[in-house]
This record gives sequence, structure tokens and C-alpha cells, in this order.
Amino acid sequence: MSKEIVYRLEGLTCANCANQFESNLKQIPTVKDAKVNFAASKVAVQGEVTVEQIEKAGAFDGIKVVDHEQERTDQKQSIFKKRENVTALIAFAILLIGLAMMYYLGEQHPLVVAMFILSIVVGGYDLFKSGLKNLFQFYFDMKTLMTIAIIGAAFIGEWIEGAIVVLLFALSEALESYSIDKARQSITSLIDVAPKRATIKRETETVKLDVKDIQIGDVMVIKPGEKIAMDGVVISGQTSVNQAAITGESLPVFKSVGDEVFAGTINEDGAIEVRVTKLVDDTTIAKIIHLVEEAQAEKAPAQQFVDRFAKYYTPAIMLIALLVAIVPPLLFAADWSTWVYLGLATLVVGCPCALIISTPVAIVTAIGTAARNGVLIKGGVHLEETGRLQAIAFDKTGTLTKGKPEVTEVIPLSTFSEEEILKIAATIEKWSQHPVASAIIHEANHRSLALYDAENFTSITGKGVKASVDGKMYYIGNVALVERTHSISDQLTIQLKNLQERGNTVTLLANEEEILGMIAVKDPIRESSRPVIEQLQRMNKRTYMFTGDNVHTAKVIANEIGITDVRADLLPEEKLFALKEIKNKYHQVAMVGDGVNDAPALANASVGIAMGGAGTDAALETADIVFMDDDLRKLPYTISLSRKALNIIKQNISFSLILKVFALMLVIPGWLTLWIAILADVGATVLVVLNAMRLMNFQYE
Repeated sequence: MSKEIVYRLEGLTCANCANQFESNLKQIPTVKDAKVNFAASKVAVQGEVTVEQIEKAGAFDGIKVVDHEQERTDQKQSIFKKRENVTALIAFAILLIGLAMMYYLGEQHPLVVAMFILSIVVGGYDLFKSGLKNLFQFYFDMKTLMTIAIIGAAFIGEWIEGAIVVLLFALSEALESYSIDKARQSITSLIDVAPKRATIKRETETVKLDVKDIQIGDVMVIKPGEKIAMDGVVISGQTSVNQAAITGESLPVFKSVGDEVFAGTINEDGAIEVRVTKLVDDTTIAKIIHLVEEAQAEKAPAQQFVDRFAKYYTPAIMLIALLVAIVPPLLFAADWSTWVYLGLATLVVGCPCALIISTPVAIVTAIGTAARNGVLIKGGVHLEETGRLQAIAFDKTGTLTKGKPEVTEVIPLSTFSEEEILKIAATIEKWSQHPVASAIIHEANHRSLALYDAENFTSITGKGVKASVDGKMYYIGNVALVERTHSISDQLTIQLKNLQERGNTVTLLANEEEILGMIAVKDPIRESSRPVIEQLQRMNKRTYMFTGDNVHTAKVIANEIGITDVRADLLPEEKLFALKEIKNKYHQVAMVGDGVNDAPALANASVGIAMGGAGTDAALETADIVFMDDDLRKLPYTISLSRKALNIIKQNISFSLILKVFALMLVIPGWLTLWIAILADVGATVLVVLNAMRLMNFQYE
């Protein structure tokens, strides 16, 4: 399979142009495949192709290839400095001169007509070049419709209206280009976040290197106020770091030796040294940029519908316009000039500019806005699905709780002391990845206990672990593990229940002869959990809690949070079955988890949402939506943003179609004019764009 090469582009102006550009590239014999990402202004090409061939394929739209590493300039260029807009302004000036001359010389004076023709040619040169080419190739897009309409207007002597149509169409194109450029800024702002150079410590001296030349293991020296250029681990110093570029959270985070830092974040007050852990293309910010670009390129269901609709809509409008122009004169002896004019006006008003842009500009803007606020939405389909959610299932540990359990009690049940129980338990658990294991090990370290050596470690899924210590087999886990070989007394059952009713998870330690002791562990609830659950319930979302913990502990935590539907004692595969059951009832169901342990449930949910994606590759890869920090409050924000985006898409589509229908109805009494038609189209485009741009500043209260 041929290697895929990605090129960044300048000059890509519209979604239709992107489709045509992609089609032109695929016609190159040496190109096996090509995919144009309009939102990100990129193209991925498989096969042998030169930059000159790519630019030739995009010459109709003035598309240029720029260096992938080079900072793009098209997003920062003033709307008044773009060549096509400058040309339109010159044409507008010529039109004004023509109108002034008409006042003195009359509309039909050759000099006046010449000025209007010059305005049409200057302002419409690029339009005609693309439109005529498309017409000869039987490719009917907006430029084709406009070209036919303007040429028709010239043939029937409507020079003024022809010139006005050219200028208003140029205005419409400029607005579309401006809106997409603004939406793209969510990506370019991320691209510009990380510095291109960093200070690297080399033995006794420091040197400035381009980030692409920095290797894993290099040591960066980062002064106060500087941006961190690469992902890494602090090896010297301490500081506060602003991680807003990654997590959307503006409050700085304290960092010291051993803590992870990310490219694009800002070192606020202390000097630190950081050992680089990832190459520039593998940093968290690089992955976010890639995923956001891919997400913005993915077509949402609403957009797919609009594209299918437009495919048949445009030829239908051309047919209607033709019928309007010829049927009345042929069948009813009506005036040819009048009805040809009305046919041209029908062609213009039927232009689907506003309809085509209605969905992508909203999707691109919403995904970009979410990314700036630390929420990674991996496609328009997930954005739409989130807006339609009916129920949400939460994993308990690390999602509703902090995921950092603490040992609250160690209770001996034999001759073994607390310290001995902890030593054996920590010795075995040091091989485990479970959060409870981490709590036990932390407590042993806190008490400065020297651990034993363990052998023959075995994990027993959903129950616990076992290992040999000093030649003796020990078991540590839940009641289900221990009761396989030991009877659980009534007194012990009461003790267990009392601990569980206080919100503890209880782990039992046993050998082959007896139960040695109990270790109670409690995972503190996130401060945000209860307020978030209350918000979701006010939004009429059904909430569930999934956990592998026992039912008593689960209910205590659920009651504190405000969740009434609890599924406890779940093995990993049982979480999936529980999710499917809820999905059968509510259809649109989200699963919120950590992105690793809950992978099957996340993958099968309507929307899989992972917490704490910063620095976690698994979360970035597994989930449909990733909260880059551990802030559960991002969930109501994301749902509200999605609902707002859905509403805006519906408003845009409805308004575009209603306005078209209303304008077409003006054909019947003969009131539709070319300038009314183009004003209706431009007006619809302006309103659709402005409506979508409201998402740029969306804030959830």
C-alpha cells in the first residue's frame, strides 16, 4: 500500500470546491486515493504526485500547497487583503462609476453599458472561469448556476442587475470563506500553542534546537513564563503550570519532580528541567490537533443528508428555472424576455449556498469550541448523538470518585498484627494495577514497612489476586474469593456490612488455613459528582452507576451522589451486558469511564466518554469524547453545547429552505428580480453563518 502524504493548503474556499478538488486529484493516473479535509484545509494523497500536480488540480480555486511545518498565513490574512476580495472591491468601484454616469447619460449609453460590462468581467472573472469549465463538464454547482444566470442577464440586456449579482455573489463567497476561517482558528490556535524551539541542556552548556530535532531523553531547561515545547517528566525544580491549552482549565497545576508536563502549557513561576518522553509528532497536543482535524472532517448525519439533498436539489432547480423560462412563452404566448428573466432569477434564488454551509460551519465551530475548553469530540456524529442522549451510565472508581482510595482501617482476625497484614497484602498487591492495590501499597510505604518477596502471582478476574510469600500461598480480594475456601462467620459478615455501609470497600487477606484480616479502603467522592448528577437530572437524563464493588458500598456512594439506579458486583464483561440492557430501553445511552478498564462498555455505548485524557493514550484512542482533565463538570457543558449545535443546524436548514420557497413563490406574480434573488441568497448565507458563529463563544451556566 502506498504511503499517505499530507499536505496543508491555502486558498481552499468552499465545501463544493473541496469536493471538486478531491475529484480532480483522483483523476491523476498516479494517484491511488485522495481525501480533502476542508475544515482543516489539508489533503491526504496516496500515490506518486508532485506539488505542481496538486496545485494544477486546485487551480480553479487558487489552491496552493504550503509546507506542513510552515505556519499558515491564510487564516490570519485580512478579509480585505485577499485577492478575490480586492478584485470585488475594484468591480464595486467600477459599478458605482457606471451608476453615476447613468444618472447623466442614461442607462443605454454605450459608455454606461461598457462600465457595467467591465464591472461584470473584473468581478466575475474567477467565477466565469470555474463556472464555464463546470458547465462543459456537466458539473452543476453554485458557480455553474451563477455563471448561467449572469450570462443570461447579459443576453437580455440586464447589465446593471448582472453586475449586482456578480458583486453580491462575491460577498456571499467572502462571508463563507470568513466563517470557515474563523471556525478553523480553533485548530490553528492549537497548532500555534507549542513553541517551535526549545532550550536543551547538553553537558555543561545549553543550546536552542528545533522541536523536530529533539530526541527522547533530552533535557529541556524551562524558565518562568516560558511555554513548554515537548511532553516530559520534571527531573529538577518545582513550579505551577497553566494547562489550559490541554485541559481547558485556567487554574495552574503544581508540578514537582516526577510529575508529567505537556507541550503547549505555560511554566508560570519556577525554573524546571524536564526529560523529554515523546517526539514532537507524538505529544499530547499533536494528538489532539490530529484528532480535532479528523473530527471536523467527519460528516455528521445532518451534513450527509444535506449533501445528498443538494446533489438532487441543484439539477432540480435548473430544471425548474428552464421550465419557468420557456413554458409560459411556449404555451401561453407570454413575453419571452420577461419569463427568461424570471427563469434566471429562479436559478439564482435556488443557489444552495446557505443550505450547503448550514451544517458544516456549525459542526466545525462546535468541535473547535469544545477543544479549546478541554473537551475532545471525535466527530460530528458524536456531537449529534450527545445532544440526543437519554441516559448516562457512570463507572464509579475514578469517575464519580477521585480514583485515589485510602486505607481507613486494618482489622486483624488472627494472631497477625496490623503491620504484618499490611506487609503481606502490599507484597502481593505490588504486582496488581487495581486502585485498591495502590491504596494498600501507599499505606505500607507511609508506615515504612519493609516488604517481602512474592512468587507465583496470579490475578483472579473480578475477585482478587494470590501469590506465594516465603513458600506460603496467600489470597487477597473480596468475599467471593475467600469464601471459596473458607466459611464466613456471622460475626465477620456483620463487621463487613458495617464497614461497607460507611462507604468502604473491604479486602480480605487469607492463607490456606484461615482468614488473617480485613483492610478497609475508601475512595473519596469527587466534589463535583453530586452537583453534576443534579444538573443532569434537571436536564431529564436518567443516570446509572456501574461498579465492581459490593452492593452495600455502592449504594452508600450512590446515595451521597444522588443516583438511584445502581448496578454493583459487576465483572468487566457484565458492565457491557448492563449497558446493552439500558440501551435497549433508552436507545441513546452514554458511558462515562476512564477509557481503559471500561473499554468494552465505552465502545458499545451510543457515546463513549473518557475522563482525564491528558497523557493517557488509551483514553484518546478508545472514547468518542474525551475530557482532557478529570473535571466531571465538562459533561453538562458538552451535552448543552451539542444540543445548541443541533438546534442551530435545524434552524439553519429550516431557514435556508423556507427562504428559498418564499422567494420562489414570488415567481408566480412575476415579482422576483435578479437582485432580490441574490440578496435572498446572500441574506440566508449571512444569517446561517452568524447563527453558527454563536457557538464560538458558547458558555454553559
